[in-house]
Amino acid sequence: MLSFAQLTTAQSRNDKNDKNDKNDKKEITIADIWKDKTFTEENVSGLRSMKDGIHYTIIEDKGSGNQLSKYSYEDGKFVEALILPSDVVYQGEKLKMEAYEFSADESKVLIATEVEKIYRRSSMAFFYILDLQSKQLTPLNTDDKQMYADFSPAGSKVAYVLNNNLFYKDLETDELIQITDDGEKNRIINGASDWVYEEELRLSQAFKWSPEGDFIAFYRFDESQVKLWNMKIYNNLYPEQEQFKYPKAGEQNSKVEIRIYNLKRDKHQAASIDPEYEYITGIEWNKGSGELAVISSNRHQNEVKVSLVDPKKLRSRVIHTEVSDTYIEMPFDIHFLNDGKEFIVISEKDGYRHFYLYNTKARLKKQITEGKFPITEYYGLDAEEKWLYYQAADPNPLERHIFKVNINSGKKVQLSKRKGTNSAKFSKSFDYYLNYHTTANQPKYISLNNNSGKEIRTLKDNKDLNKKLKEYAISQKTFFSFKTSENIELNAWMIKPPNFNDTNVYPVFITIYGGPGYQTVNDSWGGSNYFWHQHLAQQGYIVVSVDMRGSGSRGVDFKKITYKQLGKYETIDLIETAKYMAGLDYVDGDRIGVQGWSYGGYMSSLAILKGADQFKAAIAVAPVTNWRFYDSIYTERYMQTPQENENGYDDNSPINHVEKLKGSYLLIHGTADDNVHFQNTAEMISALVEADKEFDLFIYPDKNHSIYGGNTRYHLYKKMTIFLLNNL
Repeated sequence: MLSFAQLTTAQSRNDKNDKNDKNDKKEITIADIWKDKTFTEENVSGLRSMKDGIHYTIIEDKGSGNQLSKYSYEDGKFVEALILPSDVVYQGEKLKMEAYEFSADESKVLIATEVEKIYRRSSMAFFYILDLQSKQLTPLNTDDKQMYADFSPAGSKVAYVLNNNLFYKDLETDELIQITDDGEKNRIINGASDWVYEEELRLSQAFKWSPEGDFIAFYRFDESQVKLWNMKIYNNLYPEQEQFKYPKAGEQNSKVEIRIYNLKRDKHQAASIDPEYEYITGIEWNKGSGELAVISSNRHQNEVKVSLVDPKKLRSRVIHTEVSDTYIEMPFDIHFLNDGKEFIVISEKDGYRHFYLYNTKARLKKQITEGKFPITEYYGLDAEEKWLYYQAADPNPLERHIFKVNINSGKKVQLSKRKGTNSAKFSKSFDYYLNYHTTANQPKYISLNNNSGKEIRTLKDNKDLNKKLKEYAISQKTFFSFKTSENIELNAWMIKPPNFNDTNVYPVFITIYGGPGYQTVNDSWGGSNYFWHQHLAQQGYIVVSVDMRGSGSRGVDFKKITYKQLGKYETIDLIETAKYMAGLDYVDGDRIGVQGWSYGGYMSSLAILKGADQFKAAIAVAPVTNWRFYDSIYTERYMQTPQENENGYDDNSPINHVEKLKGSYLLIHGTADDNVHFQNTAEMISALVEADKEFDLFIYPDKNHSIYGGNTRYHLYKKMTIFLLNNL
C-alpha cells in the first residue's frame, strides 16, 4: 500500500515525469486542497440590494461582532453602518447577527441568530426585530427557534413557523396570533415543507403573504401515511435514532393542500383546485388581481395546471395547462406582469427551454425567446421597461451568458462579454448587476456592470490565486468531442499530465455525474475538484469528463432519451468513452478508471459492472444502487413508479449486475445521508458478498450526503487517491 507521503511526491507509474520540465513547478498535494486551503478563491457573497436599486447591504465581521453595512453600487464606497454590533444586544446578552431581512420600507430588520441547519434548504433560528430608528430590539418568540420569519408587505406583522404551526405577530399591538394548531412532528406540517418537497421542488418557506397583507396562503402537509425513515446517529454512548418521513418511489406521498388564512376573519380554508393533482409545486400571488396562482402536477409530472384562486370565495379557474409525452421540469414557475392580466412561463414545448407570454384567459400571446439553446436561469422582470433578464446556454452548450429581451419588441441583448460562464445578481431596480465570470482554467472574475452590460468596476479578480497557480505544474483543461458507434456526438474535456509526451501511454481517470439535465462539461471553474484533477494529472493520469445522453443544453431529444430507463444510455455512452480513449495512441487502454458521487456513483457502479471489460477501477461515493430506494418526486419524474416500470428499475440497478465485477471497486458512503440513504450501499454490499466479489469499502459515521466536516474531506480525497494509485 502506498503511504500518503509517497502519494504526494511519487513519480507516476508510467513515466509521468520525464522529470518535471516545467522544472521548478510545484506539485499540488491533497493537503494543499483540503487541509491548508492553499487555493482559496476570492468571492463576493451575501450582498443584498436595497429597494432604491443603487445601494446594497452586506454583513461584515468587525471583530467585536457583525455589522450591517450600506454601500453604493456605482462607486463601491461605504455609506453608513445600518446596524452596529452594539445594536444587537438583548437583556445584556450580545447576539450574533447571522442573517437578516428588511421590511418593505426598510425601517425594520428581522435578525436571525443561532441559525441551525436542518436539511438542504431549511433552517431554524431565534429571530429579533430591530427598529432602525429607535434601535429597539424585540424577540419574535422566546419559546423555541422559529422558521421562515417573514414581514407582511406593510412591515407591521411578521409570520413564522414554530413546531409545524403557523403564527403571526402584530408588531403594533405586540399580539401573537396562532393560525394553526394541528401541527405535529411526522404528521402535520403547516407553512413549511416536507422533506421531499424541499429536496426536489426547492420549497422551504411554504407560505406567502398576499400583496395587501390581508391573506396568508400556506401549504398544509398531511404526512401521516408516509412511511418513516430511521437513521442512527453514533455520537453518544447509546446511538440516537433520527426519524423523518421519506416517500420512496411508488410509495405514499404527503397529502397536500393550499389553505388561505383571512386575517380579518381569523379563519383559514382550503383553496378549491380542480383537478386535484398529486403535487402542488408552487404558489404565487398575482399583484394585479389579488388572486393566488396555484401550480399543480400529476404524479407522473407530465401534466401541469396553473389555477387562479379568489382568496375570498376560494373558487378557482385554470389559466394555463402544460403537457409532455415524458416529463416537465420541476418546479414549474410563473411570473406575472404588473397589470395581472399577463404572465410568463418557461416551457420546453419547442424542444428547448424558452419564455412564453400568456394572458390569464389561457391564451398564448407570443413566444418571447427562441433558438437551439435553453434558458438556464431566470433573473427577473423589469416590469416598467418590459425587459426580461436571464442566463442561457447560448451560443453553445459549454457556455453561459447573460441576456435581456424586451417582451414587447422581442429585441434581445447579450450583456456578458467574456467567453466562458457568466452568472448575475441584479439590483432591485435592474440598474446594476454583479457579473460572476469563470472559465475552465480561470477562477472567478467578479465585476459590477450596468444594465447595458458595461463593466463599471472590478470587485474581485483573484489575481493572487492566478499568480499562485503559476508556481504549480498546472495543465490546461481542453475540450473535445467524439462520435460513438451510434454516430452520437458527445462533448468532453481532458486534462493531460504536465509533461505529456504523446510517445508515452497514460492511464485514464474519468470523472462523471450524468444525472438528467446536468452537465460536467462546461467552460466553468471546477473549484476544489479542479485541483484534485490537476493532482491526479501530476501523478500521470489523463483526467476526462463526458456529458452522456441525458445531459442538458442540447435539447429535449438528447436529454429525455433516458426517460423510464435511467442508466441505460448513460452507461452505453460511458463505455463508448472508454473505448474512444483506449483507441488513442497515448492511452493505456487496460488502465481506465471511473469515479462519481451520488448519481455519478450510480454511473461509476454501472460502468465497472456493465463495462467490466473496459474499466479497471471504479469509485462510487454515496451512490444510488436501486431507484426503488430513492424519493418519489425525483425518481418517478424520470422513471414512473416501480409498479408501472419494473423492468426500467431492475435492468439498470447495479445490484442486479454484481456478478459481472472484474475490476477494483471502492464503495464510500456516510451513515447519516438523509438524501441517498446508506441503505443503497448496505444492499450493494450484501449483493457483492452473495456474489463472492472482493471490493473495498469505507464508511463515514454521522456524515450526510456531502461527506464533510472537520478532517473528513481531506481523508476522503486521500482515500480515493490512494485507491487509484494502487489499482489504476
